[in-house]
Amino acid sequence: MVTGTSNSATVLDSATRELTRILLLFSLAGRLLPQASPLGGLVDQWDFGRFEPHLRSGGALLPVPVLVEHVAPEQLELPNGDHGLDLASVKLMVLATPRGDATLVMDCGFAGETDSGAVAAWLASTCFDRERIKLGGKSLPEVLNQRLTPPTQLTFGQNVHQLVFPGGQLRHDLLSTDATDVARRPTLLSEIVYRGRMAPNHTPDLDANMPPNLRNHGVTLSAHGRGVSIQAGWAPHVEHGLALVALGLISALAVLQRTRLAAFETMRANERAMTDSPYEVRSLISRLSADVNELQLDLAFGVEAYVDSLLIPEMLMEGFQTSLRDALGIRDSLDNSARMVERLTSVISARSAALDAELAERDDRRDRTVSALVAVATLIALPPTLLLAFFGVNGTNVDDHRSILDLGRYGTAYVLAWLPFVSLAVVGYLLLRRVSRRSGTLLSRPHQGPAPVPAPRPSPGS
Repeated sequence: MVTGTSNSATVLDSATRELTRILLLFSLAGRLLPQASPLGGLVDQWDFGRFEPHLRSGGALLPVPVLVEHVAPEQLELPNGDHGLDLASVKLMVLATPRGDATLVMDCGFAGETDSGAVAAWLASTCFDRERIKLGGKSLPEVLNQRLTPPTQLTFGQNVHQLVFPGGQLRHDLLSTDATDVARRPTLLSEIVYRGRMAPNHTPDLDANMPPNLRNHGVTLSAHGRGVSIQAGWAPHVEHGLALVALGLISALAVLQRTRLAAFETMRANERAMTDSPYEVRSLISRLSADVNELQLDLAFGVEAYVDSLLIPEMLMEGFQTSLRDALGIRDSLDNSARMVERLTSVISARSAALDAELAERDDRRDRTVSALVAVATLIALPPTLLLAFFGVNGTNVDDHRSILDLGRYGTAYVLAWLPFVSLAVVGYLLLRRVSRRSGTLLSRPHQGPAPVPAPRPSPGS
């Protein structure tokens, strides 16, 4: 429950939350292309307040709800129990990006007070043991696959982000300006952000992960690590905006990890290809090019679309997005992955160029062979043609009673028919030998430095 701190004319970004709310974001492995659904868009499921016009205009880029289901709290079974927290409501929502990258969102509301230690233990259980979470006796991925029947089975991915919106006494302790509470606040933050897995005297200073424009002394607070965000004192529309930012970055990180693995697999496919057939090489190049095109689309529309402030151009959202993006290292990972894909493209282009050169050389050899065969056939066919023409005329030099193989009578005719072509063949052979010798001399000539300058001759009398 949230109590606003505004009047009827103005909706403030801050509010007083009475009960703690936790949003769990789980990346899912497997593709789930969104289809037309009566669920509408994300703006139809969450109240974004003054941010809604931005999201309406950029709705084509946003993840789309493909499953929304309210679950009875008693159906959710955690592997290590509820840690003393009273779960009041659970809402499951599966979101899919236009590229088919899916994320599971669990919206959990609690009744009564939520101790920081219990919250930390609950976060650790739902993160590190998420494979053992049951819903009605079945694992979460099993339930999702039954509800959605995706083309590929959905499983938990590597990335989790948990947003804690503290209420009641926990919110008071985090926002209090009392000296005792201020001194105790770093311990509370560290306990929740690191899920109770670090000793209080060894926890890093969280001030570096508190965006300056998200801190309002005694009113609002925002702190985060890689996997947990604490957002205290915000109105619901700001909470939803911050959740959308985290959702986009978690999805982008999952795409980056998948793209990196796919790039390595494409590289291995290129290395494993052992074939000399031009047609098989051309098929391989086409297949690798298609894979690289998919990688480039993933980087463009699965990562770059969610790592800047264009969707919600507001300072509140931009501060949290920049800080969380730096904590996750998305920008460096994106640059490195883009360079890997560019080099893959270069390798494929080089292989394509080598294939084209080989095919051009093969065509050139074939043309030379055909030309040589035509020349030889012409050389062989012309002398018999001349002789046949000579013997076919009704002349006085042709005796009908003598064989055309009588060299004693027709030897001069044979010599005159064959001599020019034999002479041409001999001259051509000698010229080719001469050209080959000159080429060999040029290729085998060792590199010589400049000619030595002769020593001056001694002058007379020296």
